Amino acid sequence: MATVRDATYDVLRSLGMTTVFGNPGSTEEPFLRDFPADFHYVHALHEATAVAMADGYAQVTGRPAHVNLHTAPGTGNGMGNLVTAWHNKTPLIVTAGQQTREMLLLEPRLTSRRAVELPEPYVKWSYEPVRAQDIPAALLRAYATAVQPPAGPVFLSLPMDDWAKPAEAAPVPRSVATRFGPDPQRLAEFAQVLARSRNPVLVFGPGVDRSDSWSAAVTLTERLAAPVWSAPAPERAVFPEDHPYFRGVLPFAIEPLAEALDGHDTVLVIGAPVFRYYPHVPGDHLPAGARLLHVTDDPDEAARAPVGDSLLGDPGLTLTALLELVPPADRPPPEPRTAPAPPEITAPLSADALFAALATHWPDDGILVQESPSNLSALRRRLRITRPASYFTMASGGLGYGLPAAVGVALAQRDTGRGRPVVAVIGDGSFHYSVQALWTAARLSLPVVVIVPVNKQYAILKSFAELKDTPGVPGLDLPGLDVTAIAAGYGCATAVVESPDQLGAALATGLRADRPTVLPVPISTDIPKIL
Repeated sequence: MATVRDATYDVLRSLGMTTVFGNPGSTEEPFLRDFPADFHYVHALHEATAVAMADGYAQVTGRPAHVNLHTAPGTGNGMGNLVTAWHNKTPLIVTAGQQTREMLLLEPRLTSRRAVELPEPYVKWSYEPVRAQDIPAALLRAYATAVQPPAGPVFLSLPMDDWAKPAEAAPVPRSVATRFGPDPQRLAEFAQVLARSRNPVLVFGPGVDRSDSWSAAVTLTERLAAPVWSAPAPERAVFPEDHPYFRGVLPFAIEPLAEALDGHDTVLVIGAPVFRYYPHVPGDHLPAGARLLHVTDDPDEAARAPVGDSLLGDPGLTLTALLELVPPADRPPPEPRTAPAPPEITAPLSADALFAALATHWPDDGILVQESPSNLSALRRRLRITRPASYFTMASGGLGYGLPAAVGVALAQRDTGRGRPVVAVIGDGSFHYSVQALWTAARLSLPVVVIVPVNKQYAILKSFAELKDTPGVPGLDLPGLDVTAIAAGYGCATAVVESPDQLGAALATGLRADRPTVLPVPISTDIPKIL
């Protein structure tokens, strides 16, 4: 007779989810025993690393990824990156072991006391099946919940003695739509406002990239002859950044953002919150006289927007529909933005010089995964993303995502056969949050290149301290860390880079390697402005 475990693996096969990310624990071993030959277990050394790897993998494949955690402690370990998956709108199915049902009343060791509540509010659905036989159907419901907009993680707590129980009839396979179109009447109103606008501006967000709609975004932009901004602090690139109408990334504070939009009478925001702010710099949310139109597939984003009129709809479908309604504008095109002057080459390099060199040697069809908050402005200023699905970072603001996410992105490039090169830029502070991800990359022989700007400090926190006038904060310096030795210990190739020419050669070598390469780059300790 088929067991619940047998039926569950059959459901996972039917969903195409034969890759499992995790760090095995005793409460998960009954599920993982005799692991099927047609499945791939991606072994992480920490649950936070497993979650971020699964996140990167899911974003590249466009399908939910399965990550298996170790009851309450493992779920707690993974929570930081689960928060990021929620904000990234990444479809994940997170399963965690639970103690044996017969002992739960006694709360033995490794019981998850309130398993369903533990990951909330950062999952779309959280459930512990009432019966062992409900697990396969619960998995189907979890999948349907994860993929429907806005996509996101779901959580299942699964008692360890359920797997050997006899299964009932297999649940009937079913599918759900993952995109929905905009309300036609509301859409027509938006189109009329845009057609009458004297000086519109477009703000695109990560939803444009997630919906694979760069081409429609470019066509609408050129039809309106309007400048384009990226929404603040985007987790994905949203528009070809070498396009003459592209202006850059909006600042993520209230007053500076409104100042950047000054002079525009209509602001169309598609696929982003209105707006993602961080430091509190009070002011008006919009310049005087401006009207904001907001398109999102997330009802919560629409509800919490402080200004503007919202329209629910898939960003890509809405862009395509607007193209049917908006006539070409009779106005001159916006002036291209001025390119930054070439940086001075110093020793150590400035962040601008490092990333100008990276842009010079950037691989064709390269993918950037970044987590270097203090150097982000310089990185985005110097390296322009010109292709879809080429930039990934964390929407949450929490560190420890970028390095393991890069491993997941690189693995997905291999598994999908796309083979695009992956380069991660990870600050020396961020690097140590999930450094054990390097071991997994080495075991999988992934040729990801990790560039580590080394300034031996949490420079972003020093920037924030200057902005908020909070001197004397402890713990902002990072002396005594040997990135080269640590990377070598995990099985990576490694070399210190001190000049632009060295970077180009090391990058080319790393992308041809059969293992990950870590390139520490000493950079200036100057403190950049946070805005």
